[in-house]
Amino acid sequence: MTSRERLYLFDTTLRDGAQTTGVDFSIEDKRRIAKILADLGVDYVEGGYPGANPTDTEFFASNPFETGFSAVRTSPLFTAFGMTKRAGRSTANDPGFQAILQSKTDAVCLVAKAWDYHVRVALGITNDENIEGIVESVKAVCTTGIREALIDCEHFFDGYKANPTYALQCAKAAYDSGARWVVLCDTNGGTLPHEIEAIVTAVQNVVPGTHLGIHTHNDTENAVANTLAAVRAGCRQIQGTLNGLGERCGNANLTSIIPTLLLKSEFADKFETRVTPARLAELVRASRLLDEMLNRSPDRHAPYVGESAFATKAGIHASAILKAPETYEHIAPEKVGNRRRVLVSDQAGKSNLIYELERLGVDVTRTDPRIVTLLDEVKAREAVGYAYDGADASFELLARRLLGEVPQYFQVDSFRVMVERRHNALGDQVTVSEAQVKVFVTGETEALWSVAEGNGPVNALDSALRKDLGRYQSVIKDIELVDYKVRILTGGTGAVTRVLIETHDTSTGERWFTVGVSPNIVDASFEALLDSINYKLLKSGAVAG
Repeated sequence: MTSRERLYLFDTTLRDGAQTTGVDFSIEDKRRIAKILADLGVDYVEGGYPGANPTDTEFFASNPFETGFSAVRTSPLFTAFGMTKRAGRSTANDPGFQAILQSKTDAVCLVAKAWDYHVRVALGITNDENIEGIVESVKAVCTTGIREALIDCEHFFDGYKANPTYALQCAKAAYDSGARWVVLCDTNGGTLPHEIEAIVTAVQNVVPGTHLGIHTHNDTENAVANTLAAVRAGCRQIQGTLNGLGERCGNANLTSIIPTLLLKSEFADKFETRVTPARLAELVRASRLLDEMLNRSPDRHAPYVGESAFATKAGIHASAILKAPETYEHIAPEKVGNRRRVLVSDQAGKSNLIYELERLGVDVTRTDPRIVTLLDEVKAREAVGYAYDGADASFELLARRLLGEVPQYFQVDSFRVMVERRHNALGDQVTVSEAQVKVFVTGETEALWSVAEGNGPVNALDSALRKDLGRYQSVIKDIELVDYKVRILTGGTGAVTRVLIETHDTSTGERWFTVGVSPNIVDASFEALLDSINYKLLKSGAVAG
């Protein structure tokens, strides 16, 4: 059996991923993400740009892979990003360049222009001066104790299409000067897979594929495809980010690339990485940990790791999947840490219900008459607007209530919401919502009255409902409403409204979805809020009475 070629994974979540709109990593964020990436098995972690901002400078004051959690050299190479030296200065007389060399880093990745148009317009120097900067910068890194020098050839593919001779000169100059990796960058994200494959093939006339990397952006939704095309053509280093973070439309998504490399025979039979099957099984966890840190809802439809990546809705598909999963699944979801989801909806059959009930640990048989009753109830509810395929927590409550397995923890006697627009003490016009909820906890004779303000009626209701639930308060203290979606199901001002709520438990990281339907948007919201709290109490094993 022939040995497989080694592919090297270079993660730039902490540098290029930080260019994502709305993303701002703290020092602690960077350390935690570095740990996640190390556990996943990437070869390089690009931590940022020392000297460019206080956060990155502080982060590179020490090497997290030596002092943070592991000193073994099987850890990723901690990599600093920077620019080649400025024209007209030596490397020793360039403060920005020296800040990179003095950082606690294992490798340095320098960005260099590879498109003569950018050399002229952005840098204002000659093509020869640009080449000189590449050569001197790489040599300067190689003469230090830093283990590896890398060059990111910025705008390489656009540069090659405009002036192939000069683009190749830039790549060759970096390689001949001692760069371990010459990385070809599709900086604008506009190159297509067939172009990538042809150009990478041509570059190997001056730089061997064992020293070529690929860095793509997702502006045409081709970043993953472009990366795989580059690997097919000869590149042996892959740059990307976790969950595809990055400026504009994002970078190549390592969360999709890694399982493709390991689980698709075209790549798995030819190549190997440091990502083991055990590490791959943590991929979903890694993806969701990053989303958790960014306070973002995970993409439910993301390939491999999304909650819906292995979900099926139609009853005929569910029946086939339960008999032979490979009929509708391209891989076993467990290999990436995901799970199969057979959704319950008005398109569901008995197979959907039975599978979901078994997964929930509900002891029923195929001939149990309650299954037909539950199926009829689901379809009747969906006919008036409920949608359980996106609200699994509400479905579980519905099913367990039908089976008599949900205690009545509390009963809402009444609620009231007031919305008032007024001028505050500063004379500014503000809108304030106030909610009042009256609740009887099972076994208690005295009602609990809670009042809370919010920036809207639903926020006020949520705050009031969770403000005081007596003996259950400790169970729900860490949950919060993190997403709220409203859909109008019928036209007009008297329309039926469906509300979908996502709740997050900050202590466990768990998220769940609940649904409410009513002609009154506040009433629909309150129904979904009640389901959310009852679900948490049920899953926590709370006892009623």
